[in-house]
Amino acid sequence: MTVADIFESMDWSPAPESRTEADDWLDTHGRAFGHFIDGKRQKPGTTFDTVNPATGETLAQVTQGTEADVAQAVKAARKAAKGWAATSDHDRARVLYAIARGLQKHARLFAVMETLDTGKPIRESRDIDVAKAARHFYHHAGHAALRSETMPNAEPWGVCGQIVPWNFPLLMLSWKIAPALAMGNTVVLKPAEWTPLTALAFTDICTSAGVPPGVVNIVTGDGDTGAALVASPIDKLAFTGSTEVGRVLRRETAGRAMGLTLELGGKSPYVVFEDADIDSAVEGIVDAIWFNGGQVCCAGSRLLVQEGIAEDFHARLKARMAKIRVGDPLDKSVDMGAMVHADHRANVLAILERTSGTVTRGTCPDGCYLPPILVTDLHGADPLMAEEVFGPVLATTTFRTPAEAVQLANDTRFGLAASVWSQDIDVALHTAPRIKAGVVWVNGANMLDAAAPFGGMRESGFGREGGIAGLGAYVRPAVGKALAKLSSSGGAQVVLSDVDRSPKMFVGGKQVRPDGGYTRPVIGPKGTVGDVGVANRKDVRNAVDAARTAASWAGSTGHMRAQILYYLAENLSARADEFDARLTAQTGAKGETTEAVRHLFRWAAWADKHDGRTLGVPMGGLALTLNPAMGVIGAFASEDRPLVALAQVIGAALATGNRLVLVAPESAPLTATDLVQVIETSDVPGGVINILTGDHAELAPHLAGHMDVDAVWSFSSADIAATVEREAAVDLKRTWVNDGRSRDWTATDAAPFLNAATDVQTIWIPFGV
Repeated sequence: MTVADIFESMDWSPAPESRTEADDWLDTHGRAFGHFIDGKRQKPGTTFDTVNPATGETLAQVTQGTEADVAQAVKAARKAAKGWAATSDHDRARVLYAIARGLQKHARLFAVMETLDTGKPIRESRDIDVAKAARHFYHHAGHAALRSETMPNAEPWGVCGQIVPWNFPLLMLSWKIAPALAMGNTVVLKPAEWTPLTALAFTDICTSAGVPPGVVNIVTGDGDTGAALVASPIDKLAFTGSTEVGRVLRRETAGRAMGLTLELGGKSPYVVFEDADIDSAVEGIVDAIWFNGGQVCCAGSRLLVQEGIAEDFHARLKARMAKIRVGDPLDKSVDMGAMVHADHRANVLAILERTSGTVTRGTCPDGCYLPPILVTDLHGADPLMAEEVFGPVLATTTFRTPAEAVQLANDTRFGLAASVWSQDIDVALHTAPRIKAGVVWVNGANMLDAAAPFGGMRESGFGREGGIAGLGAYVRPAVGKALAKLSSSGGAQVVLSDVDRSPKMFVGGKQVRPDGGYTRPVIGPKGTVGDVGVANRKDVRNAVDAARTAASWAGSTGHMRAQILYYLAENLSARADEFDARLTAQTGAKGETTEAVRHLFRWAAWADKHDGRTLGVPMGGLALTLNPAMGVIGAFASEDRPLVALAQVIGAALATGNRLVLVAPESAPLTATDLVQVIETSDVPGGVINILTGDHAELAPHLAGHMDVDAVWSFSSADIAATVEREAAVDLKRTWVNDGRSRDWTATDAAPFLNAATDVQTIWIPFGV
């Protein structure tokens, strides 16, 4: 018998991990837990069981949080917020460092507890979950120490409500608590109903690390407890979970002037080109889809294989599937453990029953287990290709060309992660940034680190966790004064032109009349200045369609975009007297053209300078963050400093490669329509800027709810912030609203505009031999 024969025929012996330490900890607490509020463990209230899914045994009783419990925790966090925010950067860093050290010292306890509560293999809990949780606290201890240097004017939000899922309870806790504490916030965290134990054990680490009372509070319970937390007077909400719940949270928090980040579901493509290292790609897909039993939001659940290698690839994959060991999660030789709960197992099987594909299954024990599953012969509309299964089910299809691969990869409402496999660096790096996903791995999968931003596009949510980008979610934007309500005044008519102008808007590079045929007068301090059209839903649709067809603008060079913005500024400057007079007639304000020109010049300068980052991650290779344009931005213009604000919005949107559907300021709409003549003479491609006039409150639901709009900004004096945020929930598009507050339009604060105009895409590129 050869050595190769021995390797092929040998089997793994059991290698059980002792659970004694976890059982001792549970017994010490009587296996019954109350909440952790204001630095103290509360007595258990009405409880429910938390169960080991691998065996069905009850591990402990955990308290069901009530509205009163949540209110008590939020009150404690509010009381502690001022003192924690005032704590020196060094002292906050020392606390986060101590938490990281505590997690490392008690790594075995947390790994075993996580496996008992979730059913995931002990190797994953030990080598990934606990290790990366400690890494997040170490990394953010550094951010805490440097906060006054890297973010000198940053202010914490205050009290952060945080809701984490059941698939990575401890790791998701670290993703949320570490940056919140580093930036000076306090926290009320609700762990998942099915997996609360490591969050409760984490409170011991907080106590020993010197976290002041009230800074970290843990309230356990089901969805009703989470709803109570969302409804409570918190300042910022961070949620990781399903897209359906994320949509509800976006609606429920609309108009509350609070921070919100959502890390939601995914249907991540795993693209394998014919020149890929097939054996490596097979091993990669094993990690991408069957890690944690496929109960991973970024799981590579859609396998796209180039036709020329599909038969060979699937044959090798099936052979590899047959060797995946499913069984006792505490056995260190096991590859896949139990599903988290019997109800979830049933949900996965229910979706699997709806497929028309050919199903190949591995083997697994009886009980709350599922084997690795491969489904072939699928069409694009099959439920397994479209819906998030959140289980060990891999759906696969084929493609012929790189263009088709990108088209299939993007044929989803999600946009969380993707993998691209090719030995041709040109193919890999041409494909990766074209996939609409927040994280793209080249020749790898599931590479994550505290220094690298993680988060989604499209219906996979918004906001980032990790790295510099993740810190922005935990600092409060500047708040201006309350805007005055719009008012109109009558008087004698003022005529500024010998020839009456037809009230037109600007769509797709052409001046167009309003669809409904309605117009309204523009009333200035001394009377009627002119007329403008009143846009309706169809006008919004036409403007968005025009912007969508101008997609090539995003692929233009920064240099070209800069030249066009410089040209806009030049042509606007040549008509300064006319624009100043028109603005004064409409609002009574002094001219703003000089200031507007200055800002257009600034944004022209920014067009080729909004760089990404090279990330300091522990790997052989590079991790990069890119800043892709959002796409089509719908914007409601400001009544405050109208021309300067228009220049800022147009400049920021165009400089970063976006197309714009701009609703003119209601009090000074002629300033926006006059800009049409400047745009037409400045080489701006048709559809890149579209200008509508009309009532902001009437147009807000149509623009914010449009499925082809990628982001909505509102600087309006009208009360439309809640409408914009609520309607944006339909496809979870990004929003930036003023909540009825002004901003300093003369300021040169580029960061808020750059953050709102671009997304963050992290691309991992391992290399070496």
